[in-house]
Amino acid sequence: MWRLNRVRHKAGRQGDSLEELRLKRREHEKALRQARRDRQLVSKRLLLNEDEEQPEASMDTTSGERDVISLFHKLQHSGPEREVHLKDLSKALRHPSAQLTFIKQENSMHLLVGLLTGSNAQCRLHAVRCLHELSHSPRTNVAPACLPATPYLLTYLSGQSTKFTELCLYTLGNLCPDSDVVKEKLLAQGIIPALANCIENQRHNLAVVEAVGFTLSQLLQAKDAAAEKLIPMVLSSSLPSHLLSVLTPDPKFGLAPAIECAWCLHYLACNIEGNRELLAHGALLQCSSLLVSLGGAVAEGNKEDGLELLVCPLLRCVGNLLSFCPVDRLNTQVGDVQLVVALCALLQTYLHTQPALARESAWVLNNLTAHSSAFCSALLTLNLVPGLIQLLSFSQGINTMILRVLANIAHKKKESCVQLAQLGLLSALCATLKMADQEMVTLSLEVLFMLVVSRPQVADEFVRHGGVSLLEAIQYNSEGEMRRRAAYLLEHHLLSYSSDCPVENIPCS
Repeated sequence: MWRLNRVRHKAGRQGDSLEELRLKRREHEKALRQARRDRQLVSKRLLLNEDEEQPEASMDTTSGERDVISLFHKLQHSGPEREVHLKDLSKALRHPSAQLTFIKQENSMHLLVGLLTGSNAQCRLHAVRCLHELSHSPRTNVAPACLPATPYLLTYLSGQSTKFTELCLYTLGNLCPDSDVVKEKLLAQGIIPALANCIENQRHNLAVVEAVGFTLSQLLQAKDAAAEKLIPMVLSSSLPSHLLSVLTPDPKFGLAPAIECAWCLHYLACNIEGNRELLAHGALLQCSSLLVSLGGAVAEGNKEDGLELLVCPLLRCVGNLLSFCPVDRLNTQVGDVQLVVALCALLQTYLHTQPALARESAWVLNNLTAHSSAFCSALLTLNLVPGLIQLLSFSQGINTMILRVLANIAHKKKESCVQLAQLGLLSALCATLKMADQEMVTLSLEVLFMLVVSRPQVADEFVRHGGVSLLEAIQYNSEGEMRRRAAYLLEHHLLSYSSDCPVENIPCS
């Protein structure tokens, strides 16, 4: 059903080597998205030159610098070989030291800009390829040197050539992270309206939509000062609605552009104003609906490679939107209760293979149940609680988040506490109270308090599980809040029960 589709839009030499280059590019981009998902790193993209049979072998530093200087001087003279020299220059600029050598040459960027704006279409293409190689440089002083070319790159976003437009977009995206000066200049030069216009005109072009999403996501990972200026500009444009339209669950459209646009929505949702604006656009309902579709897919056994790369930004976006969604509008903003089913499915699917995603699924579930009795009840009526209780033995922050979800359910009404006890939560709490994790023990005491005060039978059942000795151990071996909570439970709710009194047993699973 869901596929991270390969983009088949480029002209070039046909054959196995070309297909291998395409596959390598997609694998490289997937790895970059994976890094961004795991560490939220800014990632640069280098588009492979697909008319080459294989990537060039890396040259030694001295040779690369000499080649750049030689080619620069040759390009200063017009002639029939200028196009060949420019193509060779783009290859030479793959080496970081060669990039530094080039920008140090007097009028080097002026030369590139002249070729970029000239009448020769092939020279324009090779010139933007040179800029693209420079934009991928690990040296932070290279990006500011490329600023004279950025107004022309923005202008070319309205062009008709997919290959050329895509190169311009990824070049702009690569330049964004290196310098706040570059970001300020790009904003002043009109990058936001240019991106909005580009995605609107090319909304049916998979490669360009993906590239727009990448470039915007690079911009949105700005520091606080830049974000204050940038985010209002994005929100006042047509970009939010276009980003949301890309999330339409259409298997033929492919996941790659949806992944990029979902990251953009996540960065916007991290901002208070962005969060409110996205809620007004119906982003919570749309993102939740897509999560329901993805959760249904993985529940049916679909583990399509790359699916988790879309799940991650969607979870973060929904989790942040839930934090600001008015309680009285939660049900209409989220849609039906199937979201809890999807979140539980994602949690179980990625528990062992992607524990970070499982934890984020549990975090969204916590935000969803924190203020909604309907979603808490759904977890009980749909028999999802037993599966959650089993996860209390897992670490990596998953068990603490699951326990918060169970606390949300217990907090809503006393009848829910009885149901939780019947489903085996008491025996699970006996295990979590023995854990070394202080946060887990404190949360367990909090949930236990809600359970034992709900009905006398629940308190007595906990005593039958050996709960008194557990609390006494905490009381004598712990400090601070845990000790006070354990002592209070013992003195006010548990030691008053006598084992000689007949009580009604609560069946525990």
